[in-house]
This record gives sequence, C-alpha cells and structure tokens, in this order.
Amino acid sequence: MTLTLTVSDEVRALAPGFTHVAIEAYGLVNGPSTEGTSALLDDAARRLAVRLDGRAPHEDPHMAAWRETYTAFGSKPSRTRNSAEALAKRALSDAGLPRINVLVDVYNAISVAHLIPVGGEDTDHIQGGMRLVRATGEEDFVTVAGGEEAVEHPDAGEVVWRDDAGVTCRRWNWRQGPRTRLTEESASAVFLLESLAPMPVADLERAGAELAELLEKFSPGARITVHAPE
Repeated sequence: MTLTLTVSDEVRALAPGFTHVAIEAYGLVNGPSTEGTSALLDDAARRLAVRLDGRAPHEDPHMAAWRETYTAFGSKPSRTRNSAEALAKRALSDAGLPRINVLVDVYNAISVAHLIPVGGEDTDHIQGGMRLVRATGEEDFVTVAGGEEAVEHPDAGEVVWRDDAGVTCRRWNWRQGPRTRLTEESASAVFLLESLAPMPVADLERAGAELAELLEKFSPGARITVHAPE
C-alpha cells in the first residue's frame, strides 16, 4: 500500500470487532454532482428504506454497535452520530441526501446503501501515514467556523484519525477536516469503509467491491486497488 494505515492497540482494545477496508485510487476524475450520481444517491436511499423496513437507523444492529463504541470513548452518540447513521437520517428525511461532488456522492451512496461509515481522503494532502488512535487532547484539528479557519482539540481519549500534521477526522468518523477533504480538483484518494461486529466481514467486502466498481465507472482508467480487510 502506497499510504500506510495503522490502527493503534488502544483502539483495537476498545473495539475488538473493528474491521476496515481501504481502497486506493489514482487518476480519478472529479467534478460537480451529475444526474448519474444523483440517481445513485436516490437509489441508495431506496435500498436503505428496504433494509430498515420501518426501523430508525439507530435500531439497526450495526448502528447500535457504533453507538456503544462511541459511548465507550466518551462521546454522546445521539448528539455526535457516526457518519453512516447521520447520512441515513438525512436520506430518510424530506430533504434527502446532499449532492456534493462526484466522488463524495459515490462514497456517500455506498455508505447509505450498506449502512456503514465510509470516508474519502485526498492523499495529496495527507502528510505521512494515517493512524487511528485515542487522542491525548493536545492534537490540532483544523476546521472552519463562521467562515474562517479555526483550530479545535479532540477530547482526551477520543478516537480520531490523524496524520503527521494533525487530526483528519474527529470522533472516529463523525467530522472530517477540510484539509484532506475530496474536492472537485482531487485526483488521488483513499476510501475507508469501517465496520464493527456484528456486521460480517463479507458484507464489508461486498460494499468495498461495489465502491470500486462505481469509481471505475465514474473515472474510467483510474488505478484502483482494494486492500484486504484489516
């Protein structure tokens, strides 16, 4: 793998059923949302509704596991939801899913359809390897507040993704920082699909395979590598 991804022993101890699939992609073509990605998001919302069959997203066993894990590291899961639950709630609302750009629409569709957290990071803006760790509370998380750049710090013990420059995503997969976000200019990316027990690893792999197929569809000729679950 060109980009190193590591999960700390402390996170493994907190969530022994955690598994992730990483997809590296180079030569991507991004741009504004299209009719194709909009249709993909609409279809994902329909697939979600069938999967839930009238239940709220947090009643799904996989989402319940994420809530338990968030509680275990000190977050309030009803206030700071994991990214999949937050997207699922939007998908089922009257407003529906947001349209961001082609790459973000594609991975959001996979997240909603499979009800798993999925993130995308611009590897051209990642410094060093990516690490999933429990924060000390002193790390920098550069975000935007009131239209201006602001620096926050995670809570001590909070699970965060980080690189050599600082935190890239707070509360595991709750809020991504703008530094590594996929923009319309992004051409290289790593996509992370994350699951907890009781989700079977085979289900995570199927979601990864579907995401890879969609990336090839929307970026013909891109070099895409799906890594084995870890």
